[in-house]
Amino acid sequence: MQIKDTNTDRRGFLRMTACALGAALLPQSDALWANSPNRPNIVLILADDLGYGDPCCYNGQSKIPTPAIDRLAAEGVRFTDAHTPSAVCTPTRYGLLTGRYCWRSPLKSGVLWGYSEPLIETGRLTIASMLKQHGYATGCIGKWHLGLGWIRKDDQKKPEAENIDWTKPVTHGPQSVGFDYSYVIPASLDMDPYCWLENGSLVEAPTDYTTGSKRRWDGGGGFWRAGPVAPSFDFTGVLPTITKKSIHFVKHQSRDKPFFLHVCLTAPHTPWMPTKEFCGKTEVGWYGDFVTQVDASIGQIVEAVDEAGLRNDTLLIVTSDNGSHWPIEQVKKFGHRANSHWRGQKADIYDGGHRVPFICRWPGRIEPGTQSEQLICLTDVMATCAAIIGEVLPADAGQDSVNILPVMFKPHLGKPVREAVVHHSYDGMFAIRQGPWKLIQGRGSGGFTEPSRIKPEPSEPQGQLYNLNDDPGEQKNLWAERPEIVKRLTNSLDRYKRQGYSRSM
Repeated sequence: MQIKDTNTDRRGFLRMTACALGAALLPQSDALWANSPNRPNIVLILADDLGYGDPCCYNGQSKIPTPAIDRLAAEGVRFTDAHTPSAVCTPTRYGLLTGRYCWRSPLKSGVLWGYSEPLIETGRLTIASMLKQHGYATGCIGKWHLGLGWIRKDDQKKPEAENIDWTKPVTHGPQSVGFDYSYVIPASLDMDPYCWLENGSLVEAPTDYTTGSKRRWDGGGGFWRAGPVAPSFDFTGVLPTITKKSIHFVKHQSRDKPFFLHVCLTAPHTPWMPTKEFCGKTEVGWYGDFVTQVDASIGQIVEAVDEAGLRNDTLLIVTSDNGSHWPIEQVKKFGHRANSHWRGQKADIYDGGHRVPFICRWPGRIEPGTQSEQLICLTDVMATCAAIIGEVLPADAGQDSVNILPVMFKPHLGKPVREAVVHHSYDGMFAIRQGPWKLIQGRGSGGFTEPSRIKPEPSEPQGQLYNLNDDPGEQKNLWAERPEIVKRLTNSLDRYKRQGYSRSM
């Protein structure tokens, strides 16, 4: 439960201080705008498993055409050192919406499932609830994967799916964390139940059953697990539905109030099922074709913003929830590096697991065609949104969120906006990054790449230490050679864990 800050005098002082600091960093017009009632719309598009090396604007050797994403990069700022707080889905989504590392929550490893209980604590401030308090219309469309308050029949003898009362709306979901409107699937598109919920109520109950499918590289139809499915649910039609619903949301917003739209794409996560229009468009098989469709969906949503006359009034962010699930066998087969030259893949503690595209466009505010090498994290979106509306986050919210507006507007700002970023793998392995140094508390990938865990001998390095400036591929372990760096970074990580926050308070 969130603890409310009742000290209004202190809050008022902090708010004035923050606005003064913002005025020092931003152009005069921006400082005046920060206190203006005319706040920008915010469209946050989160792809699912899109790798750093998939868009051409991040990887000149990419074999996948991504004209929409490339155009956005040309129209805004492209961050090259952006990271997800986790190398897998659910914890990243928690961190993005709350500004808080998910390992501070009850979920210490892995992800939630389609029938899981809600992860975001009741009363915890989110981007959506914060913006809603400041007059924003809020919408969430696509993949939820943060748990739902299903009504259960309390028949413990039945399998979990049979213990759900499909006739009743969920008690906790997007609507209870600040979204006015939602049209979502419960979890990943390869996890049952396969159904849509609109504002917490099922559009159609999952009364049918699917036997599931193997992965494409195993000769299957795209991979999804067996389980309940709504009779008219169409796996191939999910991404087009998300796109259509997002465009409808944008076009039907009142000009009298700003809006926040969180678009949670289900792709290019499995099942790899591009529509007929995109099949065979690339040299990277089903995955490459699906990435091309993701790019087209992003382009259609951006076009809807522009056609609605909202181009100059909208901050648009495009990013991904983790690295691509693209093992080395697929790299060799297709010659495409979905995670660029970074080591590892989705779920791994190595940079391939959590370094992602992060592009921001805001005409008139963000200089087009710019690039920032600042170290940032997806948890930073919350503090950035707070800065946009002139709000100060209370001590019990956004504990790991830092305002990155200064480097959006001035990409070459020399001073780091962050002290460090904490990384987390699928199985709960920790790492911390500060400057060029990356410390990993363990041996192995901590994720999908083998070996996941290595038990070192007492005489061997107990963890991993890399200098990413000299060794971006994380190949030379300097743990034994630089004990002073190991000690410093270990102390910083321990402090972050112990004190419950990592941002400046």
